Amino acid sequence: MPPKIKISPNSPFTIENIPFGVIKNPKNPNARCASAIGDYALDLVAYTRASHLKGVDGRISFEDVFNQATLNSFAALPISIRKAVREQIQHDIREGLVEEQCLIPLQDVTMLLPMHIGGYSDFYCSLEHVRNCSPMTANVVPQNWFHAPCVYNGRASSVVCSPQPIKRPKGVFYDPDTDEPTYGASRRMDYELEMGYFVSRPVPYGETMDVADAEEHIFGFVLLNDWSARDIQAFEMKPLGPFHGKGFGTSISPWVITMEALEPFRCPTKLKQDPAPFKHLHWKDEKKATFDVKLSVTMIRKEKPYKMATSNLRYLYWTPFQQLAHHASAMCGMGTGDLLGTGTISGDYELGCLFEATEASTKNVSLPDGQSFQYLEDEDEIVLEAWCGDAEAGPRLGFGQCRGKLLPA
Repeated sequence: MPPKIKISPNSPFTIENIPFGVIKNPKNPNARCASAIGDYALDLVAYTRASHLKGVDGRISFEDVFNQATLNSFAALPISIRKAVREQIQHDIREGLVEEQCLIPLQDVTMLLPMHIGGYSDFYCSLEHVRNCSPMTANVVPQNWFHAPCVYNGRASSVVCSPQPIKRPKGVFYDPDTDEPTYGASRRMDYELEMGYFVSRPVPYGETMDVADAEEHIFGFVLLNDWSARDIQAFEMKPLGPFHGKGFGTSISPWVITMEALEPFRCPTKLKQDPAPFKHLHWKDEKKATFDVKLSVTMIRKEKPYKMATSNLRYLYWTPFQQLAHHASAMCGMGTGDLLGTGTISGDYELGCLFEATEASTKNVSLPDGQSFQYLEDEDEIVLEAWCGDAEAGPRLGFGQCRGKLLPA
């Protein structure tokens, strides 16, 4: 008799979640697709071999889809098929139909990057973040920022899966003592509290997409820490913008939380867009413009955790749907697995990075135990977390963690 899976009330991977990721473990070192439920990884190859998905679509070999080192093949399927797979998994878990051989304790698996990432772009779409970072941009919010989502192309090669560590990068910056250009290890390392989302259905090169169809082009969301070397970034900002200050490392959480799981948490944005967006960015249903996702960032220093900030995805001025529509509007093409970062998500009082907390490196951050500092030290670890819903009422789910330790250069 298959085991009845017990799910801790503190688990992010509730029956309402059913995220997707890529795993391996010592007993089966071949990478393959999985889901997470409670304290277990559901091996989707073993699950498929047990004929659990035979009624979803007989034309598709789900064993072939899941017996791969990325989720790209699954993400590229029509949203109706992916939804049916998720619902079948939920049904089988509720009914106690999942065989023991399909379940692996999460503590025994190694998580891998969930997607093959062909391209990575990072947005700059939190009004509060932009205002707080204005000293880096001549103390003004550029007028063009209110007319279209601001974005730059990042490096897909340096996107890593939590909990892989990040090395302190080297680059050129102005020495704070001599004000002379200097090459060396960054002295102002920062984190950025973001989310990322993966493209599912591609947008062919030479074509655009309607913003109303954006939901059909997004597979799901992850947590994202866009590590930043603020001194290197400041050197590069004029005249072109960030390069090595941003491109050395981006951490993401390993489990992709699907659009279907997030549907109950649709909500309006916090801010009204003024002026009114262009036609290609106009979203009709204001009540379902974005998602209510509660975010937090914790710094672990010498094994002691410090809660640094909280925030919410709904604080963004430009939503992920608008971001994707604008990205595709120039007919650049979007591929399955492309990763888009929301940009740092800050609020009126919520500060999504140390550059904001230090007011552009002009003051120190004080910790509850009396420590005072400005930027990250070697061996500091940053942990991002996110939750939807309330444990007391209605569905609830989490994103797991996005962890990364800063190592010496």
